[in-house]
Amino acid sequence: MSVERFMKRLQAFSAPQVFNPWKDYDERYDIHKRSSLIRRRQLSAYLEERIGKAKMLIIAEAVGYQGGRFTGIAMTCERMLLGFHPTVSSTMVFSGVEPTRTSNGSSVFITKQTQREKGFNEPTDSVVWNAMLDANMDPYEVVLWNIFPFHPYKGDDGLTNRTPTNEELDQGWAYTSELMKLFPDAQILGVGQKSSQTLQDYGVKVQATLRHPANGGAGLYKQQFKEFCETL
Repeated sequence: MSVERFMKRLQAFSAPQVFNPWKDYDERYDIHKRSSLIRRRQLSAYLEERIGKAKMLIIAEAVGYQGGRFTGIAMTCERMLLGFHPTVSSTMVFSGVEPTRTSNGSSVFITKQTQREKGFNEPTDSVVWNAMLDANMDPYEVVLWNIFPFHPYKGDDGLTNRTPTNEELDQGWAYTSELMKLFPDAQILGVGQKSSQTLQDYGVKVQATLRHPANGGAGLYKQQFKEFCETL
């Protein structure tokens, strides 16, 4: 399995009420028709630059609209790439390509001024990245992913998040299992019970199940991640 082949596999996926960041284009929110190409380029750089280095795979549930939907990278938001994040810079994410925005700041569907000016920001992404930095982990030794690596949304509103169905979690496993082959020496951490349980159902040894940072879980996530890193 190569990153190039993996990217082609990701591009092939399509389903109702699911946005594929590396294939799909939504004229309501995307800056132009090449947006999916930019996201493919960014994910490819992110993965390639961690081959042979990654010590852990942190796997959450699904892509969120404020994060990977527009960057193409799990648990990573646009402001991290664009220089508008207080602690995470684009060079911590990748260095081989120019970080590029794919959300359209002029879209009438993007109504918050800060999102229009600086791109999207996802609080969960900040917790995950800051926990890495606080634990003195090299970001290039960590791969962030989602068991369902696409963006499930509600109704027709692409700027919403939806919990993936059990069927979608099973579909996502096919891609996650291939990703794991790219990083065979990485320890597996699950974020939230659904992610960890799905991995375990498929026979994966999950080294730790971390509390999902959302809904008041940020402090516990950071604590659990720090404690795990101390065991390495």
